[in-house]
Amino acid sequence: MSTISEMTTGAFVDALAAQTSTPGGGGAAALTGSMAAALVSMVINFTVGKKKYAEVEDEMRGYLVESERLRGELLALADADADAFTAVSATYGMPKETDDEKAARTAAMQDALKHAAEIPFVTATKCLEVIKLAGPVGALGNPNVVSDAATAIYLANAALLAGIANVNVNLKLIKDEEFVEEWEKRRNTVLSDADASVAVSKAACAATIGVTL
Repeated sequence: MSTISEMTTGAFVDALAAQTSTPGGGGAAALTGSMAAALVSMVINFTVGKKKYAEVEDEMRGYLVESERLRGELLALADADADAFTAVSATYGMPKETDDEKAARTAAMQDALKHAAEIPFVTATKCLEVIKLAGPVGALGNPNVVSDAATAIYLANAALLAGIANVNVNLKLIKDEEFVEEWEKRRNTVLSDADASVAVSKAACAATIGVTL
């Protein structure tokens, strides 16, 4: 399969709808997060280079570096998610005739599940960064396109929650209680931070465009 960045939108959606395991929800979450970051970049690009916003030019260009970094990282995570799922699936095909084979299969599966939990968690944290970035961009950006920053907040939050759902699915299958406890704490921290950050960024965008979000 081509990488996500090489696929047309139609081809990706067709692949998503097909009776295949990848791409799946994790990949869709990462791609959605990438689109959210792209919308933040769009608002910045409609702001920089304009005399009216000269006072925030340097600040906005700094934000553009961040939004473009996130756009690329999240797009790459769509492929990483598919690779992680493939690695888990591969362990099911490992031999399990002897006790040693069973032990090796279980160990490999648990390692793969841990990685499969980590990838969507990273997606969620990157989406949180997008949410936080949309706030100052919405506050300082060209009001004509700040509604796109607001859209980015909603998309990034949806992608974050989707990523966390995939984290939870994998944690359920992991037998390492210490690992699960640690990652549940990390998950809860991200979710709490996301709730607060969505509220702050929405308020910033709403103040700029004068509508309730």
